[in-house]
Amino acid sequence: MQRFEEKVVIVTGAASGMGEATARRFSKESANVALVDRRTEALEKVVADLPAERSLKQVVDVSASSAVAAMVSAVVERFGRLDVIVNNAGIHEGGEPTDISDERWHAVIANDLDAVFFGCRAAIPHLEKTKGSINNTASVSGTGGDWGMSPYNAAKGGIVNLTRALALALDLGRKGIRVNAVCPSLTRTGMTQDMLKDEALVAKFKERIPLGQVCEPEEVAAVIAFLASDDASFVTGANIAVDGGVSASNGQPAQD
Repeated sequence: MQRFEEKVVIVTGAASGMGEATARRFSKESANVALVDRRTEALEKVVADLPAERSLKQVVDVSASSAVAAMVSAVVERFGRLDVIVNNAGIHEGGEPTDISDERWHAVIANDLDAVFFGCRAAIPHLEKTKGSINNTASVSGTGGDWGMSPYNAAKGGIVNLTRALALALDLGRKGIRVNAVCPSLTRTGMTQDMLKDEALVAKFKERIPLGQVCEPEEVAAVIAFLASDDASFVTGANIAVDGGVSASNGQPAQD
């Protein structure tokens, strides 16, 4: 399929994990892709694998609103338009609430929630012209609580409701802009690599995931590409679980 030929897509957090898989998916479907990350070397390696004429590297700290606005402007200047933004970049911090410093709290909110809003705000005027779409990466951690992950839960929960609010705000729907989010469960990324080394912990996750396996980044990328495509032309304000069935449970234990 070539659903994004001549379309322009921004993907943040594109140097690894779900962001990298998403950038590669859009590029495979013939999109012009702006890959955004603050890790220069890792980002360069990904961009080097993609068609040079359809790829743009942007080294940006997405927690800074002015940097995000400048990045969006640079993308539009290079490609002449914007059709899709994927706000995917994020970090993770955990621990007991009494042990979390102000700095750690603000870092998570800035990178995981503020950055999503900044990306949406900067993209909206351009997406209005192309009847484009906003696609945010939330998490199952935004739809319920986790043990020892309060900053991450708060940030991802904010994305979930921000996605709903933006689908209604400024009459975006009637302007043709759709806003959706994906909510993955445990996914094989750089951020989860230490967790995935813990075989006992992975076994516990697999017990809770009805499909019995860890999500691959490409599986999330496929859903994001669907939501950004015309195949999802009547989908907006949705937070789509990409969690192997985790959210289908009410949390009670299995009764064997």
